[in-house]
Order: sequence, then C-alpha cells, then structure tokens
Amino acid sequence: MKKSVQLKLKASLRRPGSLAVRLCVLLAAAITVASLIFIIAYILIMGVPNLSLSLFEWNYSSENVSMLPSIINTLIMTALTLVIAVPVGVFSAVYLAEYARRGSRVVTVIRITNETLAGIPSIVYGLFGYVALVVAMGWSYSLIAGAVTLAIMVLPIIIRTTEEALLAVPDSYREGSFGLGAGKLRTVFRIILPSAAPGILSGVILAVGRIVGETAALIFTAGTVASVPSGPLSSVRTLSVHLYCLLNEGLYTKQAYATAVVLLVVVIGINALSGAIAGRISMRPRTADLPKKRAGSI
Repeated sequence: MKKSVQLKLKASLRRPGSLAVRLCVLLAAAITVASLIFIIAYILIMGVPNLSLSLFEWNYSSENVSMLPSIINTLIMTALTLVIAVPVGVFSAVYLAEYARRGSRVVTVIRITNETLAGIPSIVYGLFGYVALVVAMGWSYSLIAGAVTLAIMVLPIIIRTTEEALLAVPDSYREGSFGLGAGKLRTVFRIILPSAAPGILSGVILAVGRIVGETAALIFTAGTVASVPSGPLSSVRTLSVHLYCLLNEGLYTKQAYATAVVLLVVVIGINALSGAIAGRISMRPRTADLPKKRAGSI
C-alpha cells in the first residue's frame, strides 16, 4: 500500500500539471462534501430540538402549524405529477431515440428546445401555469393545476435522461431482436426499455427531487391552503410551500426549522426508495423476451 502511494507521488512530481489538477479535484471534492455536511448538520441542529407532536396533528391551525397535511399533499402532488409526466417523457424519448431519423434537423431543434426548457427558472413555469391553467382554464388554485405545471417543468429532465439511457443500449440488442423476427414495437418494449430502466429511473429520481423541493411554481398554481385536498380542484400546500409560508410570516421560525428537517427526511427517503428500486432492476438478470421461432413483425 505504501509503495503504491509512493509510486503515485513520484509520478505526480514528475508531472507538475497532473499534480495540480489532482489537487484541484481533491480540493473541489472536499469543499463539496464539507458544504453538504455543514448544511445537513445546521438543519438538524436547528430543527430537531423544535420537533413536537403538535406539528403532526391532522388539522392545521395557527396554534399548532401542523405540517402533516402538507406532507400528505407533497406525496399526492409527487405521485400525480409523475403519473402525468413519466409516460409523456418516456414515449417522447422513445420517439427521439428509436423512431426519429438520426441527424434530422427536427430532432436537433427538439433537443435544443428541450435543453432550453430545462434551464428556465421555475417562477416562469409558475406564471405560465397561473395564466394558462388557473385563469384561462378556470381551474383556480388547485392540485391538478400544480401537478400539470410541475409535469411540464420536469418533462425536459425525464426526456433527456431517458433518451440518453436508450441511446446507451448497444445496437447489438436491436439487431439480435430483429434477427429473431421481433418487430420494432416489440423490440422497444421487450428489449430496449427494460435494458434502459436504471437510467430512466435515474431521471425520475431527479424529477422527484425537483418536485418535492419546488415552491415558486406551486404558489402561483396550487395555492397555500394547509389541508388535505377533497378533490383535484382543491387548493393545497406542499411541504416546501409550508416552509416558505412559515418563514414569510416571521412568527414560526422554530417550526420552520423543524419543517426543514422533515422535508430533508422526505427527500432522502423518496430518493433512497427510488434508488433501491433502480438497483433491484439493474441487478435482476435480463432474459430477452424474444419469440422462440420467427414471428411476423409488429
């Protein structure tokens, strides 16, 4: 072990440029890890002592400022947004990667537009949702208006990551499937998509993180009512919006720190669950679901 370290050190000393790059990389990694640890530690130190049972009562009031309705709203909003965004995003990526002609100008324009939409601030999506859904569609501040707005917002992430996952699947998979008589549609759904599932789930995890932490877009579309919705047209308050409202009022700073702890736990829990699912899918043995004899193309 010591000899290998000494050899690496001698090799680095012979190349000062390589040593400088190595030191910069290590310094950047140390700063990133230290910043993350500091933020998490600060939230836990300030928030954990302020956690109490009154913060988890079913009904919200100005006395208990319960976050339980907001936790439930966050889970509902996340699930509804994914139900809308994931099928549209995955099928769009399938078209771009499998059906569209490679090198087409239309595909190039779509990709540039998609990357541009991914960089638009969330407040712009919120204003669009307010004008198009809340006012023009007459949905008012509602759960469905917030979910549709968030679905539009995370679509570029899902499309891009899914397309990259599909393009990473070797062409030999496609050629082998076609050679055994499977058609295009069967190849895509039986061979390509299962092989790209871990990459697709990575995009979904990124989308979930943005959905859970979103505030600006939901204030303009979903509203700030701190109660469990009775229907899709009910106004709701997610956990991140709840945190914003507590800090904005300036009367519940301690409860806001406690809410930040719960929000951190929810985000970590959802990401861990998604990562576990992706890991199980990637470790599962893939058996090509191909016809045993030649069949007509689909």
